[in-house]
Formats: sequence, structure tokens, C-alpha cells
Amino acid sequence: MGQALTDRILEAGTRLGLDLSAQQAQSLADYLVLIQKWTKVYNLTAVRDPEEMLTHHLFDSLSVIAPLQRQLADMGKGEDARLLDVGSGAGLPGVVIAICCPMVKVDCVDTVGKKAAFIQQVAVSLGLKNLRGVHARVESLTDGYDVVSSRAFASLVDFTTWSRSAVGEGGVWMGMKGKHPADELAALPSSVAVFHVEQLVVPGLDAERCIVWMRPVSA
Repeated sequence: MGQALTDRILEAGTRLGLDLSAQQAQSLADYLVLIQKWTKVYNLTAVRDPEEMLTHHLFDSLSVIAPLQRQLADMGKGEDARLLDVGSGAGLPGVVIAICCPMVKVDCVDTVGKKAAFIQQVAVSLGLKNLRGVHARVESLTDGYDVVSSRAFASLVDFTTWSRSAVGEGGVWMGMKGKHPADELAALPSSVAVFHVEQLVVPGLDAERCIVWMRPVSA
């Protein structure tokens, strides 16, 4: 299963326009094994089937890498980029971003201590010096991140309201959603500007996915 799994990850990466190294594919496979192992004890994710974990979690998170890289390039962010993944849970997409974008410093914040501890364990186990688990409420963070992301965390209104203090100067929100969230977009306040809704295609997953890109509007 080991080599077959890394081969499938490399193939998915190619379909998503990514140039993953063999080491990155191995790290992603090892991360999946860690999720499976820890979920038995800590209930990190409701998805237990290994095949579903691969498509619904790993490939789903991989689909945001190329859009994120393009956005960071547009922002002129290179080695010093900082990303906060809100309500990260098992580290999706935060850990995947840390593996695929080693130049990005990734903090995964969760209010559940055991989930933040899992992220720390992943960082140690996979040697990811750019990854950190943070046990806190996102409202308490004021570090000034370039990108604040979420995946199935909350409505866009709640996500942007709770994490506003974490967005740095010139920073943006990256909200991962399923189908186009028209109702949520309509509910956003004037202090949040949506500048792009990007459709995603996830290998092996027959479901709608998109990223809602937003930025704060100064009063």
C-alpha cells in the first residue's frame, strides 16, 4: 500500500498542476497514516474510511495549493509568508499546505487542545519546521497573517468576523467551500470584500468545491 499510496498522491498532484517531490508525497502519505492512527483515540475526523480520507481530506486540501501559490505570488510574498488555518482540526488544509509550501509558515489554530497537540506531533514526526499547532480561540490572535484560511469551519460571516484581528496589513481570507455559497456571500458585511470565487476540481471527488477569496475593507 505504501508505494501505491504515494503514487496516487503524485498522480493527483500532477492533475492539480503541482510539481510534488517524492519526499513531499511520502510526507503526505505519512500524514494520512498519522490521522488514521490518532483518530482511533482522539476522534480527529468523522471520516474513517482510508479511501475517503484520501479523496475527501487529502486531495481536497491539495486542490487549494496551486491557487494559494498564485495568490501569494500576486501579493509579492516569498519566503516570509505566514498563514493561519482556523478551526484546523486534524490539520486540513494547514498541514498539507505546510508540506507542499515549505516557504510558508503555517499556524493551525483550534480550540480543542488534543487537536492542536496532534498538529504539534505531526510537525515533529514529519520534521516540518514551518508548522505549529496553536491551542487558542482565533479571536485572541493578532499576529498579522498574510492568509487566513478555513475549511468547513463556519459560515463566511462568522469566519471573517472571528478572525478579523488575525489578518495582517494587505492580508486576505481563503474560505474553502463546497458549492457556490451565494447566501453566505450575500450576508457578508460591507467591511469584507470578495475579490474572487475560484472553482476547484478535486481528483477522485465528484462534488463541487470552491475557494472564496476575501479581504478586509478599511473603515
